[in-house]
Amino acid sequence: MKTGSRVSVVIPNYNGRAFVKACLAALIQDAPEAEILLVDNGSTDGSRELVEECFPQVRVIALDQNYGFCRAANEGMKAARSPYVVLLNNDTEVLPGFTRALVSALQLDPGAFSAGAKMIQLHHPEKIDDAGNYCCALGWAFARGKDKPVEYYEEPGEIFAACAGAAVYRKAVLERIGYLDEAHFAYLEDIDLGWRAKTAGWHNLYVPSAKVLHVGSGTSGSRYNAFKVSLSSRNSVYLLWKNMPGLQILLNLPFLLAGFGIKYLFFVKKGFGKTYRKGLKEGLSMCRGEKKVKFCWKNLPAYGKIQIELWINIGKRFR
Repeated sequence: MKTGSRVSVVIPNYNGRAFVKACLAALIQDAPEAEILLVDNGSTDGSRELVEECFPQVRVIALDQNYGFCRAANEGMKAARSPYVVLLNNDTEVLPGFTRALVSALQLDPGAFSAGAKMIQLHHPEKIDDAGNYCCALGWAFARGKDKPVEYYEEPGEIFAACAGAAVYRKAVLERIGYLDEAHFAYLEDIDLGWRAKTAGWHNLYVPSAKVLHVGSGTSGSRYNAFKVSLSSRNSVYLLWKNMPGLQILLNLPFLLAGFGIKYLFFVKKGFGKTYRKGLKEGLSMCRGEKKVKFCWKNLPAYGKIQIELWINIGKRFR
């Protein structure tokens, strides 16, 4: 069976008219046999109508309002008919061989849950946008390689989590560990998913031969804005509480307090100090109402491995 017929590609879309045509044209050229689903989050800019008119081979799922990236992605992944599901941002353009490289990585490694692509900045193609998502003991989530030269990230290997902007997942594992947590709305949901997979004994891969150009912040509008800072700070608290057993939170508490303090000072300088504080407060409220990942003794080796990674990743953040 050809790779294309074993993969579905899900593209969440919200007012992406400026990007979606180029995104779909590149994808269809790369994977003409793939099932392509565009999930529209109640767009008002005509992007859904554009796709329906220009790309009849794309299956459009129209939602009645903006439910966030996570809900849109889940709607598409649940509707996908293939064993491998690619999530792709609407402001990307895949390069030739992208789809095959991602699917092949999972086919060759039965212990891998996901595989993330080499994301390159579209407007600065000499720079990396994302070479794998990481989380460290300071409570910081970060994209490996951000703004670094692309040639520095040519080696494949394991990562903490795959960026949902351009990644492939095993649908069978999604059915077991759960899909994206819609409480996130957007941001850090991919790290939560990768973390849950690692806790369950799976690992995540970085596949540099799968290359994609990424505009970045195509929906939110900029790298730092109130919407993004608020959600990211809120979700960072929820992410850690949800995935760390109680003793692990206590073990990391000095690191976490230092990390959140440093982040607060950073956003004060950016003019978003109040927004960041508000997000942290909302994150603490979420911890009282949302479901924590259940502790299992059988996962003790995984907890230990993850903790070591969290410590090691402090150093990676500053490379």
